[in-house]
Amino acid sequence: MIDSVSTIELERRAFRRTRKRRSILVSVLSTLVFAAVIAVILVNSPGWSRVSETFFDPAVAIDAFPRVIEGLWLNIQVLFAAVIGVAILGTLLAVTRTLKGPVFTPLRLLAAGYTDIFRGIPVLLVLYLVGFGIPGLELTGRMPAQFWGTIALILCYSAYVAEVLRAGIDAVHPSQRLAARSLGLSHGKTLRIVVLPQAVRKVTPALMNDFVSMQKDVGLISVLGAVDAVRAAQIEVASSYNFTPYVLAGILFVLLSWPFIRLTDWMTARAQKREQIGGTV
Repeated sequence: MIDSVSTIELERRAFRRTRKRRSILVSVLSTLVFAAVIAVILVNSPGWSRVSETFFDPAVAIDAFPRVIEGLWLNIQVLFAAVIGVAILGTLLAVTRTLKGPVFTPLRLLAAGYTDIFRGIPVLLVLYLVGFGIPGLELTGRMPAQFWGTIALILCYSAYVAEVLRAGIDAVHPSQRLAARSLGLSHGKTLRIVVLPQAVRKVTPALMNDFVSMQKDVGLISVLGAVDAVRAAQIEVASSYNFTPYVLAGILFVLLSWPFIRLTDWMTARAQKREQIGGTV
């Protein structure tokens, strides 16, 4: 196999490897220099000693860790339930918006209105309206704050996910539907077996971004009174008069979302590489 490659091609590959190693070395050095400059500026700033004691106290962080990590577990539970709800409602909305035929016009308008409204209202306002408004109707018994927070997140993020999925469905070439229907598949089977798998594959990076964003916004349920990581940090701050628990909660949220952020970047790069095969100069 190697013998079939010309000498010019081998030299070209060797040149590219050299350039890649040089680029990695320059990236590492420039990053280290940049981080060192930022560190020097921070440490030598006039108020650094006061800020370090107020925001980066290891003793306070260790003391607050059990309560904050317990609150983070609540965030994870809410996130898990919200992901399932968003996947179901978002798919239903996306499919509804892509229905053809005049008889489905009311459903399309309803789905369009839903996505317009919940993409336009800030998540915080939806949390307040759902968390304090719906319980006032007394339609159900007393439900915990995290339940209403989960409902609010589902309402908001299903609108975003629905639009992403709709874009993926519209991106599937019509010949795929026609081929499936010519094989005798019904509209539902065509959508489920042929269209949706391709649509999800096309928009997976965008869906992952929405998931990462929801992973971050799940901390907003604290405004309803749920003792999640943010609320637990707030309680610790009130008792210690030190802001380190907030930093601790932020670090835990970053650690929670970091694997999915890297996975999103990797999937985006892989999709881009697949689309640009043979086009790299």
